Amino acid sequence: MTIRVATAADTHYADLLCQWYIESAKQRGTGIAKRDPEYVREKMRQGNSVIAFVDGELAGFCYIETFESGKFVANSGLVVNTELRKHGLGRAIKREVFRLSRTKYPAAKIFGITTSLAVMKINSDLGYEPVTFSELTTSEDFWKGCKSCKNYGILTENERKMCLCTGMLFDKLDAPLPENEMPEEMRLPVVQ
Repeated sequence: MTIRVATAADTHYADLLCQWYIESAKQRGTGIAKRDPEYVREKMRQGNSVIAFVDGELAGFCYIETFESGKFVANSGLVVNTELRKHGLGRAIKREVFRLSRTKYPAAKIFGITTSLAVMKINSDLGYEPVTFSELTTSEDFWKGCKSCKNYGILTENERKMCLCTGMLFDKLDAPLPENEMPEEMRLPVVQ
């Protein structure tokens, strides 16, 4: 298994990853915001995403977004090949995107919203805590991303105070980075 920061050389995977997002939403029957392939490619070009391979084949992906001039960083778009789920790959990807967020934006609060119990567990293990949406970014750009989710009506009816997603926030800026279970040569660099 290899998990690393995605680069411009990985942009040809964007269409497949976006198809995985659609399939995942259908399988789970819950709201998942749609992703545009060009948006995913841009995250790769910026070095703001993590990509995973198993035996040389694309296995998963996750990216980061910044809001309010870097005050908030969202870890978003975790997706794992359906054939490789339930083996810890999602946890490993999430750990690495968390490390990337802490490395690139050490003063930022890291957050995410999800309906996935598995992601909630991973986030909790990383030190995130459930919060009300009022503790998350107020950036319109973030909340625009929810428009393609089937539960967007619930979010707007509640004036963005609640939805079916759970908001989770990590704001312990002095906490050490999580232990990395991968071999040294596969790890992301750590900035102290």
